[in-house]
Amino acid sequence: MDGMDGASVVRLFGALKQVFLDRREELIALDGLIGDSDLGITMARAFAAAADAVSALPDDARPGPILVAAGAAIAKAAPSTMGTLTATGFMRGGKAVGDAEVLKVPELLAFWTAYRDGIMQRGKAKPGDKTIIDVVNPVCVALEACVADGASLPEALARASEAAASGLEATKGMIAQHGKAATFQAKSLGLQDAGATVGVLIVTSWAEVLGPHD
Repeated sequence: MDGMDGASVVRLFGALKQVFLDRREELIALDGLIGDSDLGITMARAFAAAADAVSALPDDARPGPILVAAGAAIAKAAPSTMGTLTATGFMRGGKAVGDAEVLKVPELLAFWTAYRDGIMQRGKAKPGDKTIIDVVNPVCVALEACVADGASLPEALARASEAAASGLEATKGMIAQHGKAATFQAKSLGLQDAGATVGVLIVTSWAEVLGPHD
């Protein structure tokens, strides 16, 4: 079936828990270049809590409520700036897909659009500010095209991942405008953004974990 059911979304968070555990030290080092060096710790804690929370939900839980529950768990476990933004994204995205039994390409677009808009509102960032927005916004653009093209879910997930990777690469040419990195504006040029790196890991995990199971 060309859609993601609740079990697939629960599986996603198990994978994200492992991804952020595996990339913990890499994110710490990347964040330490012009940040607080705590991003890897924060994200590992956040997604461990999310995975535990969603695994405790009823077997018949639908994707939207699962995503909202994950966001709530992240907010509680990681009340840092990035933790709060990530939590906001998942909660807004989960609400946007509503009570759908499965997530297809239009629901995927609704999720990422709400995710983007939620963190833009919460973090006061915009495209070009060298943040996670510079990954998520291209994902939304790619998914809009996928809906228009009638793309399959695996194709949409692959195109979203490609857009995320391109967005991350583009952050190297940007100057940081937010957080501690903004105090090192000139030094931030040439570096990929740490928060945007988190965004890529989240987006690519959807493709790698859920794509083969639709």
